[in-house]
Amino acid sequence: MPEGHTLHRLAAHFDKAFGGTAVRAWSPQGRFAEGAARVDGRVLTESEAHGKHLFLGFDSGEWVRVHLGLYGAWTFGDADGERHLGAPRAEGGGRLDLTRDAEGFVVPPEPVGAVRVRFVNTTGWADLRGASVCEVITGDEKAAVQDRLGPDPLREDADPDRAWRAVHRSRTSIAALLMRQDVVAGIGNIYRAESLFRAGLDPLTPGRDLTRDQWERLWTDLAALLRDGVRDGYIITTRPQDRPDPDARPVPRPDTLYVCYRTGEPCRVCASPVAARELAGRTLYWCPGCQGGH
Repeated sequence: MPEGHTLHRLAAHFDKAFGGTAVRAWSPQGRFAEGAARVDGRVLTESEAHGKHLFLGFDSGEWVRVHLGLYGAWTFGDADGERHLGAPRAEGGGRLDLTRDAEGFVVPPEPVGAVRVRFVNTTGWADLRGASVCEVITGDEKAAVQDRLGPDPLREDADPDRAWRAVHRSRTSIAALLMRQDVVAGIGNIYRAESLFRAGLDPLTPGRDLTRDQWERLWTDLAALLRDGVRDGYIITTRPQDRPDPDARPVPRPDTLYVCYRTGEPCRVCASPVAARELAGRTLYWCPGCQGGH
């Protein structure tokens, strides 16, 4: 499932590619036909992310809310070719010769696969496939969704104290709490495991046993890692001194993570075998040497 940095990258791309322009919308698959009709021809005025939710605001006052889930992905096309954000993370092709209709809107290629919604303007198009949620909502409904979410470390309005209050009163493990979107929005399996490793925290520590200082350092590091993910387009959590080649740019994919997907391999810091176990339906990774063992 795409983590929070991907949704913020999506919001930024919609702002750049569609912001301030009239957008044609339709549902080639048919499942979003009614919703697409409600925003067809409207101007996209705002794009924002909160956790794993993307909100696209239109001049009608309505919003399209998208949650990609496990399999959702956006494909963007323009004169520079196609690019893909979400899952699967596919590479795009080369430059395209675009054609336009009498009103100046791009005429994109025929949809491939089950495209839930297609947006088109005068410079390009965007196709959504596989999302778990795609709906048109009002401003009040958007606020209600966000009220149910915890603070997102990438948002300017994030309140880490609110998350701390939820963590501090809970007997639940910090590893499980970080995956709860009503505690911290946007954290997924990779950022969960990697941030706890970097903090040296036993992932099964009950939230109420964390000190305020430990929480503040964890929050600060999560925010920094997420910002790096927005900038780089993929998750890099290893520090240069812990990579085989500290000066390699870009960082080779096998060297980007400390513990995720490295079960049984030696820890990059202490050489202990990386451990894994199931926790709340997801695989939790950690280093027993650096973080303590359970």
